[in-house]
Amino acid sequence: MTKYETIAKEVKRRILEKEYSTDAPIPDEISLTKEFKCSRMTVKKALDMLVMEGLLYRRRGHGTFIVKSAVDNHLVNVGTNESLGLTHLLEGKDVRSKVILHEVMFPDAETASHLAISAKTPVYHIIRLRIVEGEPYVIENTYMPTDLISGITDEVLHSSIYHYIENHLKLTIAGSHRKIRACKPNELDQQYLQCAPDDPVLEVEQISYLNTGVPFEYSFSRHRYDKFVFTAVSIQKT
Repeated sequence: MTKYETIAKEVKRRILEKEYSTDAPIPDEISLTKEFKCSRMTVKKALDMLVMEGLLYRRRGHGTFIVKSAVDNHLVNVGTNESLGLTHLLEGKDVRSKVILHEVMFPDAETASHLAISAKTPVYHIIRLRIVEGEPYVIENTYMPTDLISGITDEVLHSSIYHYIENHLKLTIAGSHRKIRACKPNELDQQYLQCAPDDPVLEVEQISYLNTGVPFEYSFSRHRYDKFVFTAVSIQKT
């Protein structure tokens, strides 16, 4: 992790844990430069990351402020540039997994195409319920090639798959492409997410890539409508 990423992570922690007031600007770049013993450019780069994530915004001549809606601890707030996995996004919270399905299978044509593999390449098919602070948040339906992401066990599934990929397999996750749509709840949503038959569900279809450009995950995440928000930030350059 680079210096600016470390600073961004610490400032983000302070924001989410409400160590900074949302009614006043956060410490200015000069103050943060002194605190973190780095250059002003490094601090600016760290804050730019958080602006792009939708956590901060700048008011010319007044300072840098927290986006109040972004510190709602009851929602999974996913920015356009984030592909870190739920455990990382909700760092500090009690995130648990219930494995509904864990099998190896051959992919259908669509899944094989999204993963850039042949239909004869086995994939893990994993369905997990993610539980946050004792409440059901999301059902993840995931496909991963077994030859690329090897050794997925129940132990891995009960923690963080992304942590396993980066720290055990020593692979670097680079990013993802997402589509978000509103759906009606299916039987799994009603059973595990405790959705009413007329509750909307937010589905995120995602293809995730390693830094080599190779796709390693094709997934569908089904979120309770009241537990998830997707943040898109548009910045006009002046």
